[in-house]
Amino acid sequence: MALRVHIDGSVLGVDWSKIQTVFLDMDGTLLDLRFDTEFWTKTVPHRYAQEHGVSVEDARAYLNPIHQRESGHLNWYCLDFWSKTMGFDVVELKEQHASGIGWRPEAENFLRRLRASHCHVVLLTNAHPETLRIKLEQLALEHWLDAIYTSHGFGAPKEYRDFWERLQVHHPFEPTATLFIDDSESVLASAEAYGVSHLITLRQPDSSQAARSVTTYPAVLHFDELYRGLPDIG
Repeated sequence: MALRVHIDGSVLGVDWSKIQTVFLDMDGTLLDLRFDTEFWTKTVPHRYAQEHGVSVEDARAYLNPIHQRESGHLNWYCLDFWSKTMGFDVVELKEQHASGIGWRPEAENFLRRLRASHCHVVLLTNAHPETLRIKLEQLALEHWLDAIYTSHGFGAPKEYRDFWERLQVHHPFEPTATLFIDDSESVLASAEAYGVSHLITLRQPDSSQAARSVTTYPAVLHFDELYRGLPDIG
């Protein structure tokens, strides 16, 4: 790995001359995970309670086992699945609260620098296509990217090897010359098993929660820690 690592997992630098492709996650990486955390832990249970005439506590008691069962699988990210499970339109609810969607610190500046570099920059997200649409409408992410792929298009989330094999068919890349940044360490483990050599995670994907002090993979608090070696955009 072309990264120098602190004991706490933080990154001292990236040798950008060895990187051809940069894969970036969306939620918790480029965008503040706070929106998603609040939506799924507060907004959705409250709406479920209203729709079904139960308490919020009962709503959470119903939803928590489903969360545990589906975590890491495609249904976890599928708004069609959740709309059917909830009995109301989750897409519409997410649109109503879309004003809470926002960048993580320095994310947009990092994209600007990547765009000015030699790197091919690709968004890889587990987000449902409707979630992706809503977020692209709020923030012009696509302006900085060479390509965008959602795991729903491949029929497997990033946690599965099938995702990486199908991505390779649709968008060939050299794993040993690829940097992948994702807040999920289980996703990074899947990429590592496929052969992706350069892996970075985030210490604070959600601004409402404390930064992680220990990570399995090299980590940054904000993207400005990775600027050295990228073009200076002034």
